[in-house]
Amino acid sequence: MNQINTAIARDARSHLDDQLSQRFIALDPLGYFLIRVDVAADDLVVEHYGNTIDERGLARDPDSGEVIACRQGGARTPSAVWRGRTAKEVGIALSEGAEDHPLSCLDHALYLGRELQKAEQCLRDGSTYVQD
Repeated sequence: MNQINTAIARDARSHLDDQLSQRFIALDPLGYFLIRVDVAADDLVVEHYGNTIDERGLARDPDSGEVIACRQGGARTPSAVWRGRTAKEVGIALSEGAEDHPLSCLDHALYLGRELQKAEQCLRDGSTYVQD
């Protein structure tokens, strides 16, 4: 494949990915995750936050009942935090073993796997990680 065809294929994949990111997704009733890269510790950090899902599909704070906005100003305390050096290490901690796991939807688990891989790559190459 020549460079022009490669660039066209890359743009098509990027466009498809952007479209798929805009689709409706049902929220996981067990909560959501925030992923970040801790460059100083050379770690991936995953924080879990619980929520309840109302009859309209909105995530609500389990303590206050308030709708959780995507870009809210107030800080919440995570219900659990995982740290690891690789996406695989964190993914195993999130999904294997005898303890309860904060995932109830397969699409949510797949999303976390993609995001952890992306975060690990950013940690490796020193680029900025932005969660989708």
